[in-house]
Amino acid sequence: MSARPTVNVHSASEDKVVGTSPLPAVFTAPIRNDIVQFVHTNMAKNSRQAYAVNRLSGMNHSAASWGTGRAVARIPRIHGSGRGAFGNMCRGGRMFAPTKIYRRWHRKINLHQKRFAVVSALAASSLPALLMSRGHKVEKIAEVPLVVEDSIQSYDKTKQAVAFLKAVNAIDDINRVNDSKQIRAGSGKARNRRYVHRRGPMLVLPDNKGVRAFRNIFGLDIANVNALNLLHLAPGGHVGRFLVWTKAAFEQLDKIFGTFTQASAVKKGFTLPMPMLTSTDVTRIMQSEEVRRVLKAKKLQTKKPSRFTKPTNGIKNRRLRLKLNPFTKQATNAAKGMRHKESRDSRRKSKAARLSKVKKSLKKTQKK
Repeated sequence: MSARPTVNVHSASEDKVVGTSPLPAVFTAPIRNDIVQFVHTNMAKNSRQAYAVNRLSGMNHSAASWGTGRAVARIPRIHGSGRGAFGNMCRGGRMFAPTKIYRRWHRKINLHQKRFAVVSALAASSLPALLMSRGHKVEKIAEVPLVVEDSIQSYDKTKQAVAFLKAVNAIDDINRVNDSKQIRAGSGKARNRRYVHRRGPMLVLPDNKGVRAFRNIFGLDIANVNALNLLHLAPGGHVGRFLVWTKAAFEQLDKIFGTFTQASAVKKGFTLPMPMLTSTDVTRIMQSEEVRRVLKAKKLQTKKPSRFTKPTNGIKNRRLRLKLNPFTKQATNAAKGMRHKESRDSRRKSKAARLSKVKKSLKKTQKK
């Protein structure tokens, strides 16, 4: 949500501020993505048209089951060929669970939820970060919400409207929409909805005057401030639509949606929902002196006695064995060496050499 006392009113013909307007309270309302997505999902279902397959499709066969005892399934079969009929697994059969026109196509939505969702979408439209996350090109925009003077409603030519959009640097977002136009993937391209494109800025007017000049600009939507639709404020259920307001429409928001203390003059009994937190910096709140002063001191847990028992058997415990007899390590390494194949062969060779040397010396003494 945006929080500043006033918003600049920009000129329609040049990069110039021509006045200021107080910020309506609706832009400081809490942003509830969960409510926006819920309401958008259910609202989008209300434009669906009923469809169903023919009641007799797949059932126009003269078929009967063969019954049991013939080692075949009990599906109805066509006389003569014996081919299965009627079932959804059969050729020429009906579909599984045929669609009906009395399905529950539309959804009822709580009035307060719908109003809350619109308020959240308007509050999100005043945050540049959310606008940019939706893909809008607002880097060169002077500020958001963007408010312009009411003289644009006197335009009667499209070229005047295009010059205005260039003056306020909103033409970049419209060009983005033009560049995104492409053929739809899937069968919808053959069902009168061949092209898809992104959503660009939306111009909000206080009435229907001046619509003629803007209605033929591809990528620009037009809305009446008295009939704001969530499907347009949050396309796809994603908040952060780039809105361009006229001054007269901007100043009517407090009357339409009310404030936190004053009820709306249009929507009976509706006041803006209060935010859960007056300060969203939770880290600062938790580390503040006011909170830390009332916290209890940290409990020091008593140290549990160790479960370790000192070893007493030197035969089982290697560390104790080395401590009692340091020569054990050398003896162990020597035993490993005795078992080594290469050292064993070398010992045998040296032993054989010693024995041959002794034998030679014994022979010499016997001759003497």
